[in-house]
Parts: sequence; C-alpha cells; structure tokens
Amino acid sequence: MTAPQGLAATAAEQDSRGTNDMTRSYYRPIAQTDPCRPEGARTLAGGWAWFDRAEHLTREGSSLVAADDIPADILERLTAPRAAMAGLEFSAPCLMGILNVTPDSFSDGGKFIAPDAALAQAQAMADAGAHMIDVGGESTRPGALPVAEADEIARTAPVIAAIRGHSDLPISIDTRKTAVAQAAIGAGANLINDVSGFTFDPALAPYCAEAGLPVCVMHAQGDPQTMQHAPRYDDVTLDVYDFLEARIDALVAEGVARAQIIVDPGIGFGKTQAHNLTLLSRLSIFHGLGCPILLGASRKKFIGTIGGTPDAADRMPGSVAVALAGIAQGVQIIRAHDVDATRAAIALWRAATSGLA
Repeated sequence: MTAPQGLAATAAEQDSRGTNDMTRSYYRPIAQTDPCRPEGARTLAGGWAWFDRAEHLTREGSSLVAADDIPADILERLTAPRAAMAGLEFSAPCLMGILNVTPDSFSDGGKFIAPDAALAQAQAMADAGAHMIDVGGESTRPGALPVAEADEIARTAPVIAAIRGHSDLPISIDTRKTAVAQAAIGAGANLINDVSGFTFDPALAPYCAEAGLPVCVMHAQGDPQTMQHAPRYDDVTLDVYDFLEARIDALVAEGVARAQIIVDPGIGFGKTQAHNLTLLSRLSIFHGLGCPILLGASRKKFIGTIGGTPDAADRMPGSVAVALAGIAQGVQIIRAHDVDATRAAIALWRAATSGLA
C-alpha cells in the first residue's frame, strides 16, 4: 500500500525489512513454564512464564546470556506486568473471538454477514469463554480488494450495537479507517485493531489518542492485495520487531499511552511459511516492546499445509496447537475462530503445566 503522509510516513521510511543496524542488541527471553523454577528467575511480563536466560541477538549472530546480564531498561520491559486495558487483564491468557461480517473472508466468509447470524455467533463465542469479540467488515485475506468506508460501516456498526445491547463484553473493531473506527466506537466498541499498523490512514492514530482509546498495532508487509507476492526480509524476527517498535514510538508521539498498546507480529501478513514459523518460534522477543502480544494465526494457510488440512474449517486442531505454543512463550491474547476448543485446550494446558486444575 502507499503510505499517506504524516504519522504513516514514519513507518514507510523505516521499510518493512528493518533498520539494518548490525550492532544493535535484542534480547529474547527463553520462556519456561516448568513448576521447578530456579531461585532468581524472572517472571515474564507479569504472567505465567518465567526466564533465567535470554538469547542476545544482533544482525550478525546470537549468544546465550543470563537474565541478570540483560540491560536494566530492557529487563524492566520484559518483566513488568502489563496494565489492564479495554476490559482485558493479562495475568492469564485472553481469548479474542473472530467475528467476520464479510462475504469473502478466507475461512468463514458470508456465514455471519446477516446481523442476526452475527449476533448469534458473538453470543456463542461469549458463552464459550471469549474475553473480547473482534468485529471486522473488510477481508484481509491474500488478494482481497479494499472495501468502501460506507460499506464497512454498514457491515460492522449495527452488529457492534446489537452485541452491546445484549452484553458488556469488550469489542474491538478490526479496521484501517478512521470513519469506520469512529462509527464502531459510537456503536459501543472499545479497542481499535489496525492490521496496517496505523500506516494506512494518517487520521486514525490522532483520533485514538484524542479519544483515549486502546489499540492493537500489527505488522504487515504490503497490503492484502499484494502481501503474498514474494515477501522478503533481512531477518524476519528483527525486522518485524523494528517495525513494531517504530509504530509504538509514533503512536506514543501522537499521544497514545504505551500502556494502551497491544502488538501483533502479523502471522500470514506478507510472510512465507518459513517466515511464519520463524516468528512463532521466537515470539517471546516481542515482550521486549513492553506491550501485551496478540497472536492471530487461527486457521491460516500454513496450518493447513503442515497439518494436511486444506479446508480452513478443518484447521481447529492445528490452530489450537499454535495457540498453545504461543501461550508457552507468554503471549497474552489469542485471536481465534474456534473459541470453545481453544478455551478448553488452554485450561488443560495450564492445569498440566502447573499441576493445578
């Protein structure tokens, strides 16, 4: 996509492949959940995982260091409990239920576009244990075309209002556009989830700052129409980290509090299968940004490829496996289609790793 001027230009100038500072240090905590925790181990982001070592990375290589050898400012970001926001509290994993009110989403396009079907699905996800419902009216599957603002508002605002009329469950609006966000907030939404990382519409970040809204900033290389056309990175983990860090800095400069920002590495958005797997194996590095992490991998193509499930509707087991791998690295929010199965899996995983039901 072509970045507009203003706040969005900052990200465009950064380039999705990173700053290429070969000497800059990054620290990826080696997350553990074993009940036998050594003395002096640090709690990861105030949550359920701990670490006593980290991978020290530069763009030239990596080495293993003790937690005590991590610089104090970075160690503080790695360990500080994440502040509650938009009705979410991060001492335990949170579930964001996906509600696509679109005709063309890759997994469930058309199923919930009717308002009564959307409301029923939102209620079913709430009953299954969702902590937040994420409503989207523009498909971001590979190759998807943009949707006019008026159409996106017509799809999302009435559904959000209907949900809010029946429940006080937190709602996020999945949009890149200020007008859509304003209509959603007016209808009762609580959080803005922008897959462009606030690079698409230069008015959106100032609006969020002025309204005091929490946000989720995601990494994507390219836009939905082009993002899977041979994406490339110098180092996908560090490039995504640099992008998210730059977007956080830009949002904070606009007046959005860091404690109101969630980060999402954007699995499947301008990434090959190898890129996705690299990011999944190194998710804990993003705790260094000092924000809650959202993982949105549910039913995506690589899950079908690896799991042998070409039909997206059959990818629940693989999606749950990826969610648990993320939670093992301290990821605080899982964005999921299959809320009930994911909730049950998380409950069993936590019981099995802690010894407590």
